[in-house]
Amino acid sequence: MFEFIAFDADDTLWHNENIYFATGEKFKSLLTPYCEPGVTDGKLYETELANLQHFGYGIKSFTLSMIETAVQLTNGRIPASDILTILNFAKEMRQHPVELLPGVAEVVYQLGHQYPLLIITKGDLFDQETKVAQSGIADHFRHVEVVSEKDPATYAALFARLGIDPRTVLMVGNSLRSDVLPLVKLGATAVYIPYHTTWEHETVTTATAQQHSYHTLSSIVQLPDLVATLVGNQ
Repeated sequence: MFEFIAFDADDTLWHNENIYFATGEKFKSLLTPYCEPGVTDGKLYETELANLQHFGYGIKSFTLSMIETAVQLTNGRIPASDILTILNFAKEMRQHPVELLPGVAEVVYQLGHQYPLLIITKGDLFDQETKVAQSGIADHFRHVEVVSEKDPATYAALFARLGIDPRTVLMVGNSLRSDVLPLVKLGATAVYIPYHTTWEHETVTTATAQQHSYHTLSSIVQLPDLVATLVGNQ
């Protein structure tokens, strides 16, 4: 019997990756006078990965990576006005309204009357807390946890602090790498709900995914029925 249901936030409860994608497109357009869009894409991703150890995840880290990429690809020739444009891109991202995915409000309301709910999300603390507060569904969650990384050690420490046995947790998320496989390794039940686009860093190979057992849904609206089925089979 599940005792807790935990949700990832970005691209599980509300849209997020499409905001980064749109900003990335504007960034490529900004650098068009200096290099091909494909070159910009590759260099930005490379810079983002290198900067994770320094700045973590989130809009601030993404912005610093865009600035660093712009400086490198232009050999330092990018004007201050374009740097200001990049900073304005970041402000627009921060000001973007929180848009729940279809069915999220109803599912969270329904399951929140049956189980204690948690949000476990990674990224910038200010960004994530702001989105949770603006989402309109914060009151349904007993705990909101923002972590710097999502790996088995982080989850294990989090559940230990909360006094939760991971084997009693059902985790729901859109990332196999961050939301599903680490939980399966701890003995939790995991549900994978793919988002229509995924940051490359969050992907895993098919071979890796097939080594683990988890459930896949096409929409969060299917979650209550899956929960009922899983509980009925226990």
